[in-house]
Amino acid sequence: MALNPNHTFEDLGEIKCAIVEKNCSPDRAEFLKKLLEYNNFVVVVVKSPPPKAAKPAAPPVEVVSSETPPPADLTPPPPDTFTVGVTDLTFSPTNAVFNRELKTFENSIVTSAYWKQLETVTRPDEWYWKI
Repeated sequence: MALNPNHTFEDLGEIKCAIVEKNCSPDRAEFLKKLLEYNNFVVVVVKSPPPKAAKPAAPPVEVVSSETPPPADLTPPPPDTFTVGVTDLTFSPTNAVFNRELKTFENSIVTSAYWKQLETVTRPDEWYWKI
């Protein structure tokens, strides 16, 4: 485990990786994978384990007639989420974005808004604290 809790490491599929993002959607995992591979990183994407659910309280006991079917479990299944990591253990997503080390597919600098997928076009001439 790293000294900085924001720079974590894990074994993803038997490969030691620096964690980029946990519990991300399939679309987000695909975006990060393409972007990081474009920037010459070896990316590992694995399915995240389902979240640990708190043990529900015991439902009150109800008298049910023999003609009434038992209640169905109405909780939806948890969505599929993924963990994205890179094999370069020195990689930190925060440092990479704010040090302007990553490039987009148009060879522009990856900004914080682009990383978070808030914008599709980067504005590298404007610093993030001025936007």
